Amino acid sequence: MAVDIQPACLGLYCGKTLLFKNGSTEIYGECGVCPRGQRTNAQKYCEPCTESPELYDWLYLGFMAMLPLVLHWFFIEWYSGKKSSSALFQHITALFECTVAALITLLVSDPVGVLYIRSCRVLMLSDWYTMLYNPSPDYVTTVHCTHEAVYPLYTIVFIYYAFCLVLMMLLRPLLVKKIACGLGKSDRFKSIYAALYFFPILTVLQAVGGGLLYYAFPYIILVLSLVTLAVYMSASEIENFYDLLVRKKRLIVLFSHWLLHAYGIISISRVDKLEQDLPLLALVPTPALFYLFTAKFTEPSRILSEGANGH
Repeated sequence: MAVDIQPACLGLYCGKTLLFKNGSTEIYGECGVCPRGQRTNAQKYCEPCTESPELYDWLYLGFMAMLPLVLHWFFIEWYSGKKSSSALFQHITALFECTVAALITLLVSDPVGVLYIRSCRVLMLSDWYTMLYNPSPDYVTTVHCTHEAVYPLYTIVFIYYAFCLVLMMLLRPLLVKKIACGLGKSDRFKSIYAALYFFPILTVLQAVGGGLLYYAFPYIILVLSLVTLAVYMSASEIENFYDLLVRKKRLIVLFSHWLLHAYGIISISRVDKLEQDLPLLALVPTPALFYLFTAKFTEPSRILSEGANGH
């Protein structure tokens, strides 16, 4: 195979794009930015992303997809009030919105029309921040080689958030207006207003910290799920198994946290060795059991009552 000989490219992410191929002859352009959907290989040639995402990549995308859903549910519960019968329906609506947004995002991603994506393998943290590695050969002129080396893990999250926002604005206001009869006019749309704040925050978080989240999200899930479970159980004054079983809502919250525990454990282990990693899932109920066995020593109800009285 005949390949034109040119000087090697500078920088980590500058590559040569294939301009012409005729049989065994390949002609490449000058060093520069690779087209979308391609990244440089070890020989500094741009090659298409043709691999399938790994399990860890799907778990990361699942985590980023869960963030708006969890925030939706939190603010719906926060503003709906204890006696509102519309909260459950709003929870289901939020789940529907995020699910449809995820399906549409997969369908419009390459290859278009199928629930499958092709991707480039994440090799190191710098793959997420190629804009920081544009070379300056003469310390004056900068060669701009910024491209999505982790295609499509970076941009697909923005597309998903956009669809979530559009679907929410199309569906939620009409539904809330009809079903949230138990709430005042000023309270009906507060969960929607909250989403208009947290979606830009999530977008900036992905834009700035996407690479850091990619490596840290399993530990974030474990820590936050442990903290929120402990806070919920203490705020609900759950001190024994009977307090936990007396209401279905408490069981739903408990099982939801267990799912998050399992998600975090699977993300950390990556299930590389199935026979060794699956037994770790037996640790999922441990935090809740530890809390119930030690609640009698801390008496969270007494702490809450003293806090309410200002002591």
